[in-house]
Amino acid sequence: MASSSHRIADFTCEKQPATGSRGMVVTNHPLASSAGAEMLMRGGNAIDAAIAALFALTVVEPMMVGILGGGLSHIRLADGRHIVLDGLSTAPGRATADMYDPVSDEIALARETRDRRNAVGALAVAVPGALKGWCEALTRFGQLPLHEVMAPAIRLAEHGFIASAYLTDCVRQVAGDLARDPNLSALFLPGGEAVKAGTRVIQTDYAATLRLIAEHGPDALYGGPLGVALANDMTGQGGLIDLADLKAYRVIEREPIRGSYRGYDILGPPPPSSSGVHIAQMLNILEGFDVGALGFGSADGAHLLAEALKIAFADRAVATADPAFVDVPVDRLTSKAYAAERRAEIDMARARSFGPGLSPTESANTTHVTVADAEGNVVAATQTINGLFGACVQIPGTGMTANNYMYNFDPHPGRALSIAPGKRVFTSMAPMMALRDGRLRYALGLPGGLRIFPSAFQALVNLIDHRMTLQEAVEAPRLWTQGGVLELEPAFPDDVANALAARGHVIKREPVVAGGMNAIAFGDDGIMTGAACWRADGTPIAISGGRARAGLRFAIA
Repeated sequence: MASSSHRIADFTCEKQPATGSRGMVVTNHPLASSAGAEMLMRGGNAIDAAIAALFALTVVEPMMVGILGGGLSHIRLADGRHIVLDGLSTAPGRATADMYDPVSDEIALARETRDRRNAVGALAVAVPGALKGWCEALTRFGQLPLHEVMAPAIRLAEHGFIASAYLTDCVRQVAGDLARDPNLSALFLPGGEAVKAGTRVIQTDYAATLRLIAEHGPDALYGGPLGVALANDMTGQGGLIDLADLKAYRVIEREPIRGSYRGYDILGPPPPSSSGVHIAQMLNILEGFDVGALGFGSADGAHLLAEALKIAFADRAVATADPAFVDVPVDRLTSKAYAAERRAEIDMARARSFGPGLSPTESANTTHVTVADAEGNVVAATQTINGLFGACVQIPGTGMTANNYMYNFDPHPGRALSIAPGKRVFTSMAPMMALRDGRLRYALGLPGGLRIFPSAFQALVNLIDHRMTLQEAVEAPRLWTQGGVLELEPAFPDDVANALAARGHVIKREPVVAGGMNAIAFGDDGIMTGAACWRADGTPIAISGGRARAGLRFAIA
């Protein structure tokens, strides 16, 4: 696809894509991409490769993902079926809507609580779903045994990996919270200083935990010795999770949300994820504008994106949550008619405040992998322990770092996103896929908390409206707002920022909006292109070649 010729916010790609015909693995760490590629070369499929990469990421990206986290896996099988496996965390059975003391009703502070009890420490930990979700995906759709898929992660934990500057920076950001936990501080704050880039990090306890899972499967956690260790530690630290919570946890299979945009079918996860519904909604709103003609990064184009985001966030706040607890009006939110109503509220000359168009029914640190094989299986999986190093609590003797997923709930009672026992956390995860004429064209996703689905939305607009290459689409500068300030990455020109301010936007320059996007594009010729962006240590690994020609033998003189 040709590059856009009408680009106001200009930029230069910092990375190069990879191309291959036999498989593609794109993750935010080269060693995780290598683990996935190893599975493909061992005869495994995309599901095997994705799960191997995720287990490896728990070792080499421990600040982002872990077996005590949760997430979503959007799987396209070789027969064309799309399945979303929901392994999101849930509130413990003893959780209550008023268990925290919120400090403000302001939009930017709505999740904050006194003493940060929903962000750091045992009371911030939700019931984990990641391990069960990964093992279910592997059992149902993979080809290789669990012990083989986990082998790269076990090697990395036992023998160590070299810390990157990215890991060091993440440790520095939460050093005060990590210092409260003796196990995490010993690993990542040796001598009281953030682990230096170039240092080998060895996780002996975690290697033993991974070996236990490789032998006994997810039961090692959901009722077995790892679960006992987790429940005992939570009890000792004032947390709520017990063995009954772990034994009751279930992975849910969900149908993806399907939208359409300028001849493309757009598929994403349903509630409790906001991405499928609200990306479809925003694309429907944009269909009434000639977005390509506005130019990428223009004041008009950025203003339109910002207004669409504000509308989506206004509706999301009152209407999108765990469908087992809230009646989510999916058909209404994703309809072209509703988009037309909301589109009419946009004033291209000035920024507006948008209330929800529906009656109330009432973290930014994650990782993503995108994987495809030669048979047509594709996985886009977004997984997290929520904040950097989750709750900054490591379960003694296990190397497992606990999530702080309770932060995703609204600490105010009586709202769509309020806490309830067993309720699934709300998420902005956006493992998205786009088809045209029935053929898969793009699969993508990224980390970044509330900024995930808006960034995935912008990547789709870049590809479809601005006709960017895949590498350009993932690296292009982003913006974000949920109705407060409008965040702009540095590549947006000052004159555009000034023009947006003149329309009433409160501009805030940010070095980065959301995290490293991983994407694959699928060509008509069977060639796959993999791309990762500058916002993380993302690495695409492509596989080409294949077996020798059938019947070929060396001639013997």
